[in-house]
Amino acid sequence: MSRNVDRPGGALKRVVPGFADIDWARPWFAQVAARGVRWQRAALHSAAEQLREMNADAMSAGLATGRGRRLAFIAQDALPPGTAYEAHIAETGCVPTRHNLHDFFNALMWFQFPRIKAALTARGSAAVDALGVGPTRGGTRDALTLFDENAVLFACVDPALSVALRAFDWKTLFIDHRAAWDERCEVRCFGHALLEKLVAPYKACTAHAWIVDVPSAYFAWTRAARDAYLDETVGRALLDGAGFSSQMFAPLPVLGIPGWWAENGTPSFYDDASVFRSGRRSRTGPDGKIAASKAGQAVAASTVSAGEGEESPDSTGQGDG
Repeated sequence: MSRNVDRPGGALKRVVPGFADIDWARPWFAQVAARGVRWQRAALHSAAEQLREMNADAMSAGLATGRGRRLAFIAQDALPPGTAYEAHIAETGCVPTRHNLHDFFNALMWFQFPRIKAALTARGSAAVDALGVGPTRGGTRDALTLFDENAVLFACVDPALSVALRAFDWKTLFIDHRAAWDERCEVRCFGHALLEKLVAPYKACTAHAWIVDVPSAYFAWTRAARDAYLDETVGRALLDGAGFSSQMFAPLPVLGIPGWWAENGTPSFYDDASVFRSGRRSRTGPDGKIAASKAGQAVAASTVSAGEGEESPDSTGQGDG
């Protein structure tokens, strides 16, 4: 995400954050900070050094991609022309990687949530096999890309909080139940475009939340155990689930998360309707849950096209990642 800064004479210069701008003290980076700091040093040295550091970790971890291939990272220009990004990873295990923040965070997610990344790759590759590489990606690939680029995992033991999120009920979620955060619900960032944007955070930065119902003991576990549970549960759901679409996400303005941004300690922070949109509520279903209406779901689906900074992959997948 770029930002504008003043230059002498009142002109504005567009500044794109780089590796040196990552603030590892930010709460959204905590989950990847230990490895990220080391990779950052390598990236600041050179692209080749960054790939060497990534591949050393990949070899040590022994991670696999969508079809069981051993994970490795290659330079972007090693991706054969006309080859779909997901299919190449599934077939070879090699992730095309550019020397930029976007692909840096993508690689980090392969270590943080390897089962989810492998599941996304497997399903994306299967979609390519079914539809081929062409001008139309199809709804499943679009939804998979949305997850990969901009998702957060909303882990929750309290159904009332999940209902509030789906219903755009920000007062209930962020103010009335503020003390519930880190005790009955929490968020893990997954989307690498989202993490890239959060290098230079802004109030309207909105994620696509994938709600994960977790057991009551979840919040007594270590962070590593929680992440392993999320990785296994969500990865399995992505592989087994049918009817996967962008309508399954709920929009979540990430700077509204308690403890993630100092200014949200004041309730008036949430009065900004351009960020904390009301949406439309649907009628309560037979299961007692309130689902966002089609108009509300469109808010989630539209955040990519609303200038939030996500990358839109081209038909070959060479812009993916």
